[in-house]
Amino acid sequence: MIEAFLFDLDGVLTDTSEFHFLGWKHLAEDLGLPFSREDNEALRGVSRRESLALLLKGKAVSDEEAQQYMDRKNGYYLELVRQMTPANLLPGAREILEELASMGLKRAIVSSSKNTHLVLERLQIGGLVDGVVDGNAPARSKPFPDLFILGAALFALPASQCLVVEDATAGVEAAHAAGMKAVGLGPFERVGMADLVLPSLEGHSAKEILAALGEYAPG
Repeated sequence: MIEAFLFDLDGVLTDTSEFHFLGWKHLAEDLGLPFSREDNEALRGVSRRESLALLLKGKAVSDEEAQQYMDRKNGYYLELVRQMTPANLLPGAREILEELASMGLKRAIVSSSKNTHLVLERLQIGGLVDGVVDGNAPARSKPFPDLFILGAALFALPASQCLVVEDATAGVEAAHAAGMKAVGLGPFERVGMADLVLPSLEGHSAKEILAALGEYAPG
């Protein structure tokens, strides 16, 4: 049975996707490149370096230039993140984290973002999670399974006892590659390959989710 929930952060517990979009768009404008919301969708769930490559649309840059561009984008993004408050938690997020604690299940944040700890601090939910794996870990980004494997290792659990909650195609693919079931949040065309698809966490309990996956039997 499931012993731990592994949550992606952006788009699952909070929504900083608009901040990322504005950061990348600002950088694109600096570089004289077009960048639309449609372009931004392709960046969902992938690493910062891969995102930059997509923004540059094949234009070759040196590693030094790439790092400068990523740092500049991250600066734009952090300006917005530092204005976050607990009000930026998505509906249902706090409730499910508290419910999992009451059930004795583990809760981890597994995110490709290197700013995960800052976001958790601004949201004031550090005390509601039992562990964090972020983009600073020595691991390949999603869709590779590495980050979720590290998440399971936090609690010395096999993959089969961990459930992933994701909002990105790459995240669901990473969960399945790790041997874990996944709940996909968002439109079916994006997360339809998940084991369970929900529009968001709002109005859904952990017990309901586990029951829908055949992982919970009320006793």
